[in-house]
Amino acid sequence: MAQLSRGLRALGRAARRLSEQGGSTSFAPKSWPFWRNNIMLFCVDNVAGHVLESLYCQIMDKCFGIVDDDYAVKFDPWYHPYWVYGFGGLAMTLIFEPLKEGLLARHKSMAGVVLETYLIAVLAAMGMELGFGLLVNQPDEDGNYPYWDNSKLPLNICKQAWLVNDLVMGGVAVVRTWLTYPLFCKGMSRLSERTANMACAATVGTFAVACASSYGRLIKDGRL
Repeated sequence: MAQLSRGLRALGRAARRLSEQGGSTSFAPKSWPFWRNNIMLFCVDNVAGHVLESLYCQIMDKCFGIVDDDYAVKFDPWYHPYWVYGFGGLAMTLIFEPLKEGLLARHKSMAGVVLETYLIAVLAAMGMELGFGLLVNQPDEDGNYPYWDNSKLPLNICKQAWLVNDLVMGGVAVVRTWLTYPLFCKGMSRLSERTANMACAATVGTFAVACASSYGRLIKDGRL
């Protein structure tokens, strides 16, 4: 336990140092590098989110038996973009990056920073899940929901969001905010401007091919 505690403290110090070092570039909305980084991550998040949802649904189905046999995640090709994750990742950047300096100043330990980040992220995830649900997941006249049905689950919010999902997404947001996003920004800052632009073009191009291929397949299968 002592070794685990020391390891967690070391990880916390590294995360704090990483975010403090990348503060000038991780949130600079008037600069091209900021938007270049987030355009690339938007593309990646749409696909990575789909893959993670596939794994998550397998776990939830085994634990709660709540995933319908005809749920799209079981049939969509893995590279099919799930847009909610791209916009969700961008929202996490726009919410937390401006708050990081204040969070770090308010807490002496990284544990306090992570806890506050987690609580804010859970509320933000709940709001986004609920908002998307109210916009695109309204039930038909027979009471069938087009994308997900959380209406009968305990801890559901307005029959759209589900607190269990929000708690998990809060954890993902913490990792993204304090680890993956600053690491990505730090890596991109080490590239020359030309190389970084080429990496962005390659990412967007690959994502465009994935979109064309996946939507073409859905149209061919009569699912779109």
